Amino acid sequence: MDFGVVLQTNPPAARTVQLAQLAEAHGFSHVWTFDSHLLWQEPYVIHSAILGATKRVTVGPFVTNPATRDWTVTASVFATLNEMYGNRTVCGIGRGDSAVRVTNGKPVSMSELRESIHVIRELANSRPVEYKGATLQFPWSRGSELEVWVAAYGPLALKLTGEVGDGYILQLADVDIAAWMIKTVRDAASAAGRDPDSIAFCVAAPMYIGDDWEHMRDQCRWFGGMVGNHVADIVAKYGEHGAVPEALTEYIAGRQGYDYNTHGKSDNDHVDFVPDEIVDRFCILGTAEEHIAKLEQLRALGVTQFAGYLQHDSKEETMRVYGETVIPALSAHVAAKA
Repeated sequence: MDFGVVLQTNPPAARTVQLAQLAEAHGFSHVWTFDSHLLWQEPYVIHSAILGATKRVTVGPFVTNPATRDWTVTASVFATLNEMYGNRTVCGIGRGDSAVRVTNGKPVSMSELRESIHVIRELANSRPVEYKGATLQFPWSRGSELEVWVAAYGPLALKLTGEVGDGYILQLADVDIAAWMIKTVRDAASAAGRDPDSIAFCVAAPMYIGDDWEHMRDQCRWFGGMVGNHVADIVAKYGEHGAVPEALTEYIAGRQGYDYNTHGKSDNDHVDFVPDEIVDRFCILGTAEEHIAKLEQLRALGVTQFAGYLQHDSKEETMRVYGETVIPALSAHVAAKA
């Protein structure tokens, strides 16, 4: 299992770069950042600085979308970064959440998401692609390599992921829900004639090492509110007893709007509707041993990467314990099994 960190690009940008360097030093393989250009600093500028300050980590957005950026510009960014720093980028993409909603926009359609994945991937892999009636290719790009990982919750998005995604991003760490969603993606891949084992499966959630459960929950409760935005869309489309597990949908009954100005922040003041049980299920909290136990369950489901959100007050300590204890424990298990 690989391990990543998910950072917000809050100023000063040097702090984000510093955290990325620390993540690499502690053995994390991926550094991801939020992508909402109004709420936080522009991520791709900071990605370049991260790549220049590190040697090994793969860097990408968590996640971008096809609505706020021209697809050819997005592809050009990745191809350029790959030329500058080697093939050390990955593109996480979804239909659009905070980046589009703060401008009163809407998530793109499934067909637009599908087409954008194709256009971005082909161009960023130095290949030609048909786009708006023209055959396009970067004449300056040679040997660029980019995987596109799709973030999804709903049945149609999960189906699309299995059909076209190089990877699947699930932004919650509930074992039962993860099992259902991973199976749905794998089944869709098989139905499309793809090898499900060729798909990377990334579970992402806040990770907090500690023993004060009340404090850890308060620091990570924001995540249940963020996930609730996506769940609300699913409930609106499929109903409360639709095609997704009720464990994912039932907790949003008390949700009353959402303020994106505190999106992804530990001091989010409007997530009281998220109960402790959801925080515990969606996040990975507790001692190193408790983290290892839950990660073992996720790994057994086929999860190939855990990406931990660090939007809390114990970033360095959590990364330290992961580097010294959690990551080696999971690596040792895999080596022993082999």
